[in-house]
Amino acid sequence: QVHLVESGGGLVQAGGSLRLSCAAVGRTSSVSVLGWFRQAPGKEREFVAAVNWRLESTNYADSVKGRFTISGDRTWNTVYLQMNSLKPEDTAVYYCAASVAVFPTSRSGAYEYWGQGTQVSVSS
Repeated sequence: QVHLVESGGGLVQAGGSLRLSCAAVGRTSSVSVLGWFRQAPGKEREFVAAVNWRLESTNYADSVKGRFTISGDRTWNTVYLQMNSLKPEDTAVYYCAASVAVFPTSRSGAYEYWGQGTQVSVSS
């Protein structure tokens, strides 16, 4: 079992930055990929970014490319999402997820473990 704990959400003005963290606890040796998804009010959950922290390969949604950066710290079993140039449409609950997949997939069904989520709000 893997337990994920997110932190770092908050309220920021458009153009600002936030960094989300996700700490993985438990049988972390069983997972290879950590990812971030988000869900805005009234919308479906969508993929944001993912990283294979063994291969150091990454995958990003088109909507965040060039603005968000995902990175993994294998020593501390933590993954980060640095979010720059934030827009009001980035407002959502952000969820960390873990997968045994090899490729940092965007498919939510490939992720076995999920965190509780952290709120990110961007004001215009």
